[in-house]
Amino acid sequence: MSGARPPAAEYLRFLAWGLAAVIVAALLGFVPTRRLGGEEALRSMVAGCVVGWLASALGGIPVALGRGKSAAPAARLQAMLASMGLRFGVVLALGAAAAFSGGFGLKPLLLWIAISYMALLTVDTWYAVKGF
Repeated sequence: MSGARPPAAEYLRFLAWGLAAVIVAALLGFVPTRRLGGEEALRSMVAGCVVGWLASALGGIPVALGRGKSAAPAARLQAMLASMGLRFGVVLALGAAAAFSGGFGLKPLLLWIAISYMALLTVDTWYAVKGF
């Protein structure tokens, strides 16, 4: 038995690790966010974490697609660059949509988008490096 998992299983594992990272970050920041920003800041925290996780999930798709093939080094690099670009684009689009919706406090929203982005960057990097 080789122990190598199919790319879809690895992607689901990546999604679970990303969700765990966001949950840990939110749990660590729950009390300070509530104390400094009140209940409205908690909604912004959740929205920021969701934006970060969705961006990470969508950014992992090019890596997942590239994992299934024994691609040349240039194709691997292209998949990683596409992943980074897609992730950043999704963060910008969803972050702007959430910020302009008016339903969240702007400062805590942007802060938690940044926190979740950084927390998930570790998971994303691990996934990309492990996959190639």
